[in-house]
Amino acid sequence: MNEAPVFRDDPVELPEWTGDLEADVIAGIRTVFDPEIPVNVYDLGLIYRLDVANPERIEIDMTLTAPGCPVAGELLSRVEKAALLAPGAKGVKMQLVFDPPWSPVNMSDEAKLELGML
Repeated sequence: MNEAPVFRDDPVELPEWTGDLEADVIAGIRTVFDPEIPVNVYDLGLIYRLDVANPERIEIDMTLTAPGCPVAGELLSRVEKAALLAPGAKGVKMQLVFDPPWSPVNMSDEAKLELGML
């Protein structure tokens, strides 16, 4: 595996690419971690919509755990860059949304387990 850009305090390795654009974009996004919670933003349930129908303009709707998040802009930028790591991804349009509000219910079982919620 190649070394990826650092999206958290410790280096993250790039995933093995599958050739499936959606799976590869998700794998890239999973290298981005919330700075306050030791779980990636995908498994936290912060990605509300991912549309890879047009590789020139992949659309991602994302929320935050709290509307006043001080690193909102940086986090969105990191997700955009991570999505663009996927082979075949040419462009990304990010949209920050707050409806519905984020809830721990959105988290994957793996994230809940890691945080001791299961």
